Amino acid sequence: MLSLITDRALKFAAPADADQAEQNARLSAFSMTGWMKIAQRESAAELDRIHAAAQRIRRESGALVLVGAGGSSLGARALISALGDGDFSVFFCGDNLSAKRMTRLRERLKTRDYSINIVSKTGTTLETLAAARVLLSDMEARYGTAAFGRVYVTAGEEDNALSRFARERECELFAIPRDVGGRYSVLSPAGLLPAAAAGVDIDALISGARDMAQSGRHTALRYAATRRGLYASGYRTEIFAPFEADLSDLASWWRQLFGESEGKGGGGIFPSRAAFTADLHSMGQYIQQGRRDIFETLLSVRDGGTLVIPRASYFGGVSDDLVGTDFAELNAAARRAVADAHAAGGVPVLEIELARLDAYNIGQAVYFFQLACAYSGVLSGINPFDQPGVESYKRKLKEILSNNRRSF
Repeated sequence: MLSLITDRALKFAAPADADQAEQNARLSAFSMTGWMKIAQRESAAELDRIHAAAQRIRRESGALVLVGAGGSSLGARALISALGDGDFSVFFCGDNLSAKRMTRLRERLKTRDYSINIVSKTGTTLETLAAARVLLSDMEARYGTAAFGRVYVTAGEEDNALSRFARERECELFAIPRDVGGRYSVLSPAGLLPAAAAGVDIDALISGARDMAQSGRHTALRYAATRRGLYASGYRTEIFAPFEADLSDLASWWRQLFGESEGKGGGGIFPSRAAFTADLHSMGQYIQQGRRDIFETLLSVRDGGTLVIPRASYFGGVSDDLVGTDFAELNAAARRAVADAHAAGGVPVLEIELARLDAYNIGQAVYFFQLACAYSGVLSGINPFDQPGVESYKRKLKEILSNNRRSF
């Protein structure tokens, strides 16, 4: 089971008052908590359908293009980076408006057969629809009417333009439950289908999430309460830093999860991400001696694999003391050194450890962070499931496009 260490944070601030039963009751009052029902949500039949679609994608195509933005992309990217088998390529687009990047992707796709997965709960995300239009046009020119057999659509249960498109063109359609928000949708078909196509064991992923749902509430609430206590004491920025390179995209997903959930009403902890030990050579100085309004959450993996540094006469004897040392041992020593040094420098440090880097433990981590984020929201008196500010730029953008007669 995932473990949490708060000793290096509690000396800076007491945790917020957080009675488990009270917070559970407050959380249950919200409507967008369908992600909490993971044990009942993904039926065997639905998982079988996802597996079948993933196998068909791998059989018919040399790559999958995931067309989505925000929670419709970041969760799947995190799962694939951490757990994908590397034998199948997954490309990502539809989260930006760069003509150069889209052109480069189209060039790469010319030499291989591919399928696409368009993911948007509302079916109205402009970046996603723009990229999808380009790819669909390319696919029709290449495959004719057979193109739509290579198109997989994941949209909300509510009727919208994207789900109607899927039904009209007979694309396989998967649903994001109406009571699951985009950034909480990674354990729905939005994340599971592309992950399965990339070789991720989604059954183990779901199993880990279910176990965390049953036995991890206290740990998730402790993390949330510690964060809220630090915020009340003036620590306004959280740096989330994995000590495993393959978890860098999980940190990006974490940043969106907490940023959209907490950044409201002129408040909220600012979520920042780093990749350790790499970013110790770019941000280590600031963290150690910069403004004292930051705290850290360090994420590590206990069983990080085995790679022993060989004996050889390199570098004139410099680093010979590393000979025979395992990389995992070196990484663990670095994590302890960072935690000790940063805490001594005035930075509260929380530590989270996964037993190993596999689908079961990543499933635990995903559910843990979703639950902790929800608790953090209710502890601060906000709705952790809406994002009214995100809609502001969308409205302005549509106004500009409409005025330019380029409305989507």
